[in-house]
Amino acid sequence: MKAAASAGCYKEKGIPNRIMNVDPIIAVSDVEASSAWYQAIFDCKSIHGGPDFDVLATSRGDVMLCLHKWGEDDHPTLYDPGIPVGNGLLLYFRTKNIEQLWAKVVSLDLVILKELAVSDNSHVKEFSLRDLDGYYLTIAEHHTFGS
Repeated sequence: MKAAASAGCYKEKGIPNRIMNVDPIIAVSDVEASSAWYQAIFDCKSIHGGPDFDVLATSRGDVMLCLHKWGEDDHPTLYDPGIPVGNGLLLYFRTKNIEQLWAKVVSLDLVILKELAVSDNSHVKEFSLRDLDGYYLTIAEHHTFGS
């Protein structure tokens, strides 16, 4: 019953029905510094805030990324900062503003791992960098995946 009511709320607001959303959570050493870093690049906003946990959302209010302080709350995969960060994880962002984000990243003088170019895999423009904790980010021109 609850899911049906929720789906109806989305439809009433003009948002496509969503059965599930994913709210990625990454462990970071300094939540507030990481929050500021992501906000500076993506023009997202903090909707939670604090030294132990933050939720970053798009201008539409969609959760983009959650930041969790290493070792807080006894979550098994967020507890030990001694394990290599990001092994098996690629944060892949799709945007309709690839050129503006590229210009912003260049102006912030961040370490860029891959320059803006058309990817042989996705066939769209993308670039890659690492965040403050070493997570690998790829920012790609918005595209849809095959059906």
